[in-house]
Amino acid sequence: MTDTNYWVLPDGVSEALPDEAENMEALRRQLIDTYKSWGYRFVMPPLVEYMDSLRTGVGSILDLQTFKVTDQLSGRQLGIRADITPQVARIDAHGLKSKSPNRLCYIDRVLRTKSQHFEGSRSPLQVGAELFGSIGIESDCELISLMLETLNTAGIQEIVLDIGHVDIFRSLSAQAELSETEEKQFFDMLDRKSIPEIDKWIKDCNLPTPIGKMLAALPRLNGSVEQLDKAKEALSTASRDVQVALDYLTALTKRLQENWPQLTIHIDLSELRGYTYHTGIVYAAYVPSSGREIARGGRYDDIGKHFGNARPATGFSTNLGLLLEMGNYQQAHKKPAILAPAKVGASLNKFIKQLHNNGEVVIRQLDDQTEEDCETLNCNRKIVLENDQWVIVDI
Repeated sequence: MTDTNYWVLPDGVSEALPDEAENMEALRRQLIDTYKSWGYRFVMPPLVEYMDSLRTGVGSILDLQTFKVTDQLSGRQLGIRADITPQVARIDAHGLKSKSPNRLCYIDRVLRTKSQHFEGSRSPLQVGAELFGSIGIESDCELISLMLETLNTAGIQEIVLDIGHVDIFRSLSAQAELSETEEKQFFDMLDRKSIPEIDKWIKDCNLPTPIGKMLAALPRLNGSVEQLDKAKEALSTASRDVQVALDYLTALTKRLQENWPQLTIHIDLSELRGYTYHTGIVYAAYVPSSGREIARGGRYDDIGKHFGNARPATGFSTNLGLLLEMGNYQQAHKKPAILAPAKVGASLNKFIKQLHNNGEVVIRQLDDQTEEDCETLNCNRKIVLENDQWVIVDI
């Protein structure tokens, strides 16, 4: 018979003990209040849905990340959500059915078959905000600003914003008339930033010189905002869609610099995260000291098409636990508690209720608990009976 540690959790699944849990809950509440002050309404999607819904739009790439079960009532396949974005899109498209822009936010648990990062959590608390029904630059700027506000709230100050635009790659591939196989090959090399491999591949494909030079320029066009000027020169013979994307990035980064003068912006025109579902800008936030991605977002228009209401959409998401790990969040000062005697009685109960209503923390002493045992409860006062009156005295 083998020994079993019944308290061991699965890899990538963790729990929060009191101090950490209190910090997480304090930050969660503060973020919800922040989003509310920006006009974002809180939603709570279900933990499980039919896989037909979770596979749509952005959810299609999450199939391997989703735990699947069979519904004993309907016989249909259910999925335990690995990402909340598809659910919020369904809520906007089918639940709210609004023609006006909708601002929605969420903070809830997701479950994934594999972590997105080495030694990361498979059950993170996903934080996010989405704006549906607006195609303008104002909406993208607003969501990036809200993401930055989220990071600042968590005590993360030094932030690098990495930003790109998937339409540039998509349009250049179309202009080069790449086959589906060729586009996948180029995508893979570009994703790995393998410049020598890209240069050889372009030469072997015998692409016309103008388009070949532009494809070769893509992995080299990354750096400060000034790279956008170089991009306009290097991609001057590209299609109109490429020029529109570059102009959009220029206008967007200018606004961000005005609103967030301390923000470091990094341009990367070969950044293709979420290429299969993003339709415009893509971005991620990093902390220079670690180089680890702490939040990501972008535009994914028409995500609600499957639910009968195709709408422009833009949003971001992050991980509440990661925010606490990477930031310097300090919740409001923890109020010392008041120790109440174990005695029962209407007058004592009334006195304790009044203290609760006034925001005090009151902890009942148990029959088998001494005052010395209560030191771990952070009590600095206690309730005693003096002259037939319940009063509070210092410990």
